[in-house]
Amino acid sequence: MAVDTQTLRSELRQFVVDSFLIGEEDAGFGDADSFMRSGIIDSTGILELTAFLEQRYGVTVEDNEMVPTNLDSIENLVTYLTRKLS
Repeated sequence: MAVDTQTLRSELRQFVVDSFLIGEEDAGFGDADSFMRSGIIDSTGILELTAFLEQRYGVTVEDNEMVPTNLDSIENLVTYLTRKLS
């Protein structure tokens, strides 16, 4: 299955803005910015993010996949989901 990374990027960014930056839509975080280091998402937010990924994209996020290299930025999420959906 081909994955449209631009659509993924857009949907993920919108989820982060809607869920964690309420009222700060012009927060201006970059696709490579760490959610944790920039204070956008905390450990509880990671659980909300993984629930969104599982529901929206039909993937299972295994415990050993809940690491920053998979979930801690828009770029990391796009790479992770592209791999999972391929």
